[in-house]
Order: sequence, then C-alpha cells, then structure tokens
Amino acid sequence: MNNTVKKVEADSLDKLQKILGSFDENLNVIMRALSVIVRVEGLTFVIEGEEERVSTAVSVIESLLALAEIGETVDRGRVEYCLELASEGKASDITKISSDTVAITYRGKPIKSKTVGQKKYVDSIKKDSITFGIGPAGTGKTYLAVCLAVQAFKSKQADKIILTRPAVEAGEKLGFLPGDLQTKVDPYLRPLYDALQEMLGLETYTKLMERGSIEIAPLAYMRGRTLSNAFVILDEAQNTTREQMKMFLTRLGDGSKMVITGDVTQVDLPDGKSSGLEHASAVLKGVEGIGIIYLTDKDVVRNPLVMKIVRAYEQDGKRRSNFADGNKTDSKTNS
Repeated sequence: MNNTVKKVEADSLDKLQKILGSFDENLNVIMRALSVIVRVEGLTFVIEGEEERVSTAVSVIESLLALAEIGETVDRGRVEYCLELASEGKASDITKISSDTVAITYRGKPIKSKTVGQKKYVDSIKKDSITFGIGPAGTGKTYLAVCLAVQAFKSKQADKIILTRPAVEAGEKLGFLPGDLQTKVDPYLRPLYDALQEMLGLETYTKLMERGSIEIAPLAYMRGRTLSNAFVILDEAQNTTREQMKMFLTRLGDGSKMVITGDVTQVDLPDGKSSGLEHASAVLKGVEGIGIIYLTDKDVVRNPLVMKIVRAYEQDGKRRSNFADGNKTDSKTNS
C-alpha cells in the first residue's frame, strides 16, 4: 500500500514542544499507536504512513495543538485519550471538554473535566436534581461531585454539604476495629475528607465542619431525615441494599441536589444481597430530573496503568461469564 505524507504547522516553538513532550514522549506514543512516522522540520510536523492512519495522526496533532493554544497541559494521558477519541472520529471533542472550569481550589487551581464522560457527568449534576455517576475506579466520580458541592455552597445555592457512605467492610468487621463508631467509620470516609480539604484548605474545612455546614456521616444516619437546601453525595453506593437506596433517595427535600456514585464491579455486600445502585439505575431510567451517567475505562484519569488494569479485569469478567454460560448450555444439552 502506498504511503502518504501530510503536514501540520505549529505556529510557535512553545506549542511544538508541548506536543513533543519530554524527550519526545508524546510523539512516540502517537507513532507507536498509529504506526506512522512523524518528523519535525522547523515548526512543522511531517507525518508519513498509511493514508487512513496519517489522517488520524493529523487530527490528533491538530487537536493537541488546540489544547496547547488554550494553555492546557499536553501530557501522555491527554495524548492517549485523544487517540481513543480519534479512533471514534471524535478527536476534536477533547477541546470542548477543557473549555469549562468545574471549580477552583483554594490554591487557585482550576478543575476541569478531562474526558467526554466526565463532561456529561458534570453537566448532569448541574442540570438534574439527582445524578447517578456509575463507573470504575479513577474516573473522578467522587472528586468532581465534591468540587461541584463546594461550588454550590460558595455560590449560596446550597446551605449545607452532606457526604455519606455505607459502612460496608471489604473483608474486615467494624466491630473488631478499635475506637468508637466515628473512629471506626472515618477510614471509609477518608476520600471525602481529602477532596474537601483540597478544595477548601484545612482551616476553612475545619471551621465549616465545626459549624455543621459540612456533615460527613455513615448512611445509616440519614434515616428519618429530610435533606433540604443541601448538596448531598452518596459515595460507594454499590454497597447499598435496595432498601437503603430507597431510604436515601426519599430523603430529598426542597432545594436539594443529590449525587450518587459507585462502581458496580466492586460490590462488597454479603452473598445474596443485590446492589441498590444497580437496581435504582434500572428502575429510575428515564425519570425526568434524574441523570444516569455511565463512565468507562476511557474516563480513567489516574495513572494510565489504572486504565489497563480496569480493562484487564473487564476482559477476565467477560471470559468467566462466557465460560459459565457455556457450562450451563452443556449441562442442559446433556440432560
């Protein structure tokens, strides 16, 4: 097959260097992923290879240059995600997700959506009274929800932030842990503490906790309450039972917003108990005012290795499911 050559111009040395990355790391990622050759001549990228692959590389480089134009970081993670989008013909979408600032930390750092899935999740939280964020570890479900809760509190859209989790143990029993109930459940709530402190700073966070403007508690403490004018986040919701989920959702009061996050592949409930998150997302699908957003391995924004781990486990799950289905078919045939 004949090779084709195309060129992309970077109009400044700064943009060129951002696309190249440290020791040309970004460029090497593009070349390996698309099996193309990319040379740099002055401020011009010269791409050579199979026509379709070259066209994809052009769209990736142009999109990354657009990111650099608006001052965004172009790191390996962004490059790999742009390649994912390009495989679906959506490379240009990467600039859309960086245009909106979700929140500003107390240090002045802007927080933005990093994937298309995250952008949909953030938009749903802003629009809907209740949003379900369902997806694997590392997709920013909890962190983005906390960021938006802090923004709502600062802008007077909420009088209170309430964060809760079911106290379900992944292998340990709470009763055997030392200390009182609060001490026992604190480790389960640590990710929420950390996100709040990053957004507010330790001093402000401590004052708001003392005033009761921020409340962090186990899910069991929500029973019997009506949560009005509050931004409420239920984290690790895959570990709720159907009854607990119904109880939580019916706490919604006037002027409140709820975000429910969880990963249905990491359920720690006892055998025989079905996940309230899975049940609710099926039952409430299509209900006006409720957004259900599914994040995938493509939305993982931690170390790129996390994305590979998530995919490996998903593939293993599919293999096991297919194997089990095959055994069932064989047993029926034999009977």
